[in-house]
Amino acid sequence: MLKEFKQFAMKGNVVDLAVGVIIGTAFGKIVSSFVSDIVMPPLGVLTGGVDFSQLAWTLKAATKTAPAVTMNYGMFINAVVDFLIISFSIFIVIKQLDKFKKKEEAKPTEPTKEVKLLTEIRDLLKKG
Repeated sequence: MLKEFKQFAMKGNVVDLAVGVIIGTAFGKIVSSFVSDIVMPPLGVLTGGVDFSQLAWTLKAATKTAPAVTMNYGMFINAVVDFLIISFSIFIVIKQLDKFKKKEEAKPTEPTKEVKLLTEIRDLLKKG
């Protein structure tokens, strides 16, 4: 069973997926920082100094024994902006990869030496 798991784990797709998840996680952190530290502050200034991360509806006020129950829709707005930036970035990357893939497919492939030799032999047999 350990041998089968090792074979499964070392397949190209699994390793590629693991690398993609790790890079995606790091990329997500970068985008989250970009949104909260770069995008949202100017947007807050444009909307009259509103800090989106602090926007919330109080569902139940705080008491001496319990904190307030709030619905933090500002954090949701940040998450939506994160998602839109990440999804757009991934869209651009995939679009570029497709473009490169199409270029590779469009290139005429040169036949190998063996194919050239076999073609010559075939042509000589047709003549003779």
